[in-house]
Amino acid sequence: MNGIGGRTIAEAQENMTYPEFLTWVKFRQKRGSLHLGMRLEVALAQFQAIYFNSKTRESAPKLYPQDFAPHMDPRVETLEEALESWS
Repeated sequence: MNGIGGRTIAEAQENMTYPEFLTWVKFRQKRGSLHLGMRLEVALAQFQAIYFNSKTRESAPKLYPQDFAPHMDPRVETLEEALESWS
């Protein structure tokens, strides 16, 4: 939240109401980080994953945006993918 409205974190905590905080949480869950560098990293990682997967053979492992973005949260596997990787 640093920098929201030109405030420090301490000022935001003092002045922001709980409903307003929940609104920001929902916004971030839907739209992602407010950090311009992170947004650019995610966009480029998505492009790289699409490009790589379109240029490789079907036998090659599928890559995901998280493989190209070191600061992105790890991908959550589906139950089927997890079971397949464990066997």
